[in-house]
Amino acid sequence: MGTRRTGMPITRRRFVGSLAPAAAAFTIIPRHVLGGPGFVPPSEKVNIAIIGAGGMGRTNVRHLFNEKDAQIIAVCDVAETTDLSPFYYKGLGGRKAVRAEVETHYSKASPGFRCAEYEDFRVMLEKEKAIDAVLCATPDHAHAIVSITAMKMGKHVYCEKPLAHNVWEVRQVARVAKETGVATQMGNQGHSGEGIRQTCEWLWDGAIGKVSEVHGWSDVGRWVTEPGRPSATPPVPAGWNWDLWLGPREYRPYHPSYAPYNWRGWWAFGTGGIGDMACHNIDPAVWALRLENPTRVEATTTGLDQEVASMSGGIYTFHFGARGDLPPVRLTWYDGGLRSPTPEGLDPSDPRQNLGEGGNGLLFVGDKGLLTCGGWAKMPRLLPLSLHRDYKRPEKTLPRGNGHHADWLAACKGGPPASGNFEYSARLTELTLLGNVALRTKKLLLWDGPNMRASNAPEADPFIREEYRKGWEIS
Repeated sequence: MGTRRTGMPITRRRFVGSLAPAAAAFTIIPRHVLGGPGFVPPSEKVNIAIIGAGGMGRTNVRHLFNEKDAQIIAVCDVAETTDLSPFYYKGLGGRKAVRAEVETHYSKASPGFRCAEYEDFRVMLEKEKAIDAVLCATPDHAHAIVSITAMKMGKHVYCEKPLAHNVWEVRQVARVAKETGVATQMGNQGHSGEGIRQTCEWLWDGAIGKVSEVHGWSDVGRWVTEPGRPSATPPVPAGWNWDLWLGPREYRPYHPSYAPYNWRGWWAFGTGGIGDMACHNIDPAVWALRLENPTRVEATTTGLDQEVASMSGGIYTFHFGARGDLPPVRLTWYDGGLRSPTPEGLDPSDPRQNLGEGGNGLLFVGDKGLLTCGGWAKMPRLLPLSLHRDYKRPEKTLPRGNGHHADWLAACKGGPPASGNFEYSARLTELTLLGNVALRTKKLLLWDGPNMRASNAPEADPFIREEYRKGWEIS
């Protein structure tokens, strides 16, 4: 396998000695010959390529620095440098800035370490044969094409949430993950934590009885506050390949309203507040209550526009029938500053009785009480306070992990699948994206999950499966 390290012992080679003891010749055996596509021996580091070096790409890079089994050998981004200082990420992004950070980090232990740098992920995957796995942190509209391309080449994939940009893409990503058998993980980091496991175990133990309602919320949204596309056509920043940034979307002139940050607020590139945060905040509900294929979906907002995804907050409601021994349940999502009403009997002036945490949260309503947790699947609390005080906690039954990135890396090396693998994450993501289909069609959708269609609304089809620019089709 290739390497970007210099001045280090060769540890990623396999030697096949000649039958003649005097012969000193050896052969480098490609990894795929020894162990099938994506094979990484447990004794070796996982060579990772970063695709998308903006705020979340850089954040993931810094997390991977803490993982002894990870080594970043390539960085790909359509922009050389991006200024993230106006946003909460701060500092610089882009392939040159992140590559420099990678080289600085690894050079502490390996002087002269070099990280490859690419503009086009397809070129990188063809040329860098040593890549074992990719971490995709592009805008939403490129998630599926990046993930599917990498998986078909035998690469393990970690993809930021949401897993894809539309429902059809989600199913294609899940299909290819199953066919290729590579190790996968979506970037909903709370899924690997203690909070979601306790929430599931408490609910399965009957802590609040039968659950009939779930409410999830986030105060995110409103990245774009004016309708329609911008009319100005400023020049593309130096070092940017704007055509590559657009990827599968039809061409439109560059504007800073789209990138490097506010793309979440445009239907062409992002998925709004629900796409941004629901994969984090309703994750415990999807896991604990086995939510899949709602029967009805509806959504409302006061600021709907055919171009802009998040001019104001929205309310999305999903209805599920009985699932085995679980009763029917209604899940409601709120974003943009909207949130669920406070249940009767709670004292809003008592911080111990607050729902969620800050601007994010989740609330389960059962026939014996309430369970709430903060966003990103944080630790659960029971309400009223007497229930939380008196409840006898059940034994831990779910496996505990070592961290979101660590569990994926272990899966890359032949360990058990990461808990947020694409089989599970596709189900979670599809649910959130169905909310946007309902919002954009302005109808109560009767959802036929097995056939991936709204049986009462053929006008939903273009939002379930979008059109792709020539050369960027997914197959």
